[in-house]
Amino acid sequence: MQIGELAERTGLSLRTIRHYDDVGLLPASRTEGGFRVYTEQDVERLLVVRRMKPLGFTLEEMSELLGLLGTEGAAPERLADHLERARPERDELARKLAQADEFIAMLEQRLGR
Repeated sequence: MQIGELAERTGLSLRTIRHYDDVGLLPASRTEGGFRVYTEQDVERLLVVRRMKPLGFTLEEMSELLGLLGTEGAAPERLADHLERARPERDELARKLAQADEFIAMLEQRLGR
């Protein structure tokens, strides 16, 4: 598939996908005409990246994690390290979401909704 379909299927922008290609996180194959082409495995890889992004992982960490996740018997201690880092980030996102919900409820109450 070409980059437009990949963007549509993953909800990421063309610019983001090109950037991930440029930094080696999601290297694309190219047609003879120079167009980027992607596989179903690339879609899955990009969906994993999309899940990591809100947790604040760097591009280098994402690359390492993709390698670990794609390897049977990957170093469990490295996966555990990343998990321990992800949990507090997720908790912080949940706290912010709760605050946003409280604010929206306050606005709705003011509007009588």
